[in-house]
Amino acid sequence: MKAWSFSTESHPRAERAEAWREAMSRLGLPIEGLSDAEPAAAQVVCLTSPLGIEFALVEAGAQTISGRLSGQPAAVWLAVLLHGEATLVTEELAVSVATGDIAFGPTGQAAALRLDTRSRLLFVRAPRVALDHRLIRPFNLRVGWLDGSKGVPRILSDLLRGTAEELENLSVDQLRPVDLALTEFLAQCLIEQGAGSSDVFDPSAPTAHLQRLCQTIETLLPDAELSLRRVADEEGVSPRYVQKLFASANETFSHYLRSRRLERCRIDLASPQHARLSISEICFRWGFNGSAHFSRAFREQYGLSPREFRHASEDGAAVDPPPAQTSKLSAQVSGMHASSSSFRG
Repeated sequence: MKAWSFSTESHPRAERAEAWREAMSRLGLPIEGLSDAEPAAAQVVCLTSPLGIEFALVEAGAQTISGRLSGQPAAVWLAVLLHGEATLVTEELAVSVATGDIAFGPTGQAAALRLDTRSRLLFVRAPRVALDHRLIRPFNLRVGWLDGSKGVPRILSDLLRGTAEELENLSVDQLRPVDLALTEFLAQCLIEQGAGSSDVFDPSAPTAHLQRLCQTIETLLPDAELSLRRVADEEGVSPRYVQKLFASANETFSHYLRSRRLERCRIDLASPQHARLSISEICFRWGFNGSAHFSRAFREQYGLSPREFRHASEDGAAVDPPPAQTSKLSAQVSGMHASSSSFRG
């Protein structure tokens, strides 16, 4: 997906507040406490990575980012404060967020981030489907914050702040190494926040190396020419070694690759954010060479054609893959599709 940007300076003063609300809603960040009598002086730059992680650099005056949007895929959101003063508020806590600190939470839980002064922040939304290589099973993650001054959270904070500084100069492809590092550090931080290893890691999960291979594959899914040798070269191992790793999980590279592409297409077909994309655009976006082949594979895995699935999703019906059609490894890394979410918080 291409980067997009918005500035209230491009609108007449009388229309700036409403235009800002619309721009933030597009990001899934509804706002409150913005006076129409004092038009917002604000801007945003947004870029989506190959792994589907959305980075949004926001600069705005005092206001509250809160609310709840429906029809969003399950995800984890992050907000790192780059400048200014902010407060994270939920039913259970109200904590001041210092520069470099990271507020976080799962979509589906209500929260508010109150900007007490003019502030600059980087918002990140990481789909669960992009994290499930490390977070194999659902766990009880709640809204919280990370002290960005020490430990692994400091490394994550530095990564996010560095990304924010260069976001306007980066291409989508240049975000790929950020994807890899972000998912690793984020998973570790979430585990340390209270989700014990017994809740997060399935004892029958693949080896750590296979998990890394799966993550590499995830970032390369859009490449229609992606091959086992390409993945092996990326990891510095032999193609035979890659085959043996997948065999250890009763899987093959080609079947796993197809399953992950189908899952990504399923997420997009069910998402209102991609409602304007045609079915062909979605299948090509995730590396399929032809719409006819994609439709046959999709029906085989999910029991419906892509068009039927999209219509069912629009009507609010939940459609899961037939158990017999999904391998154990593919099931472990499949994202959980949620029907509602709060602001990235």
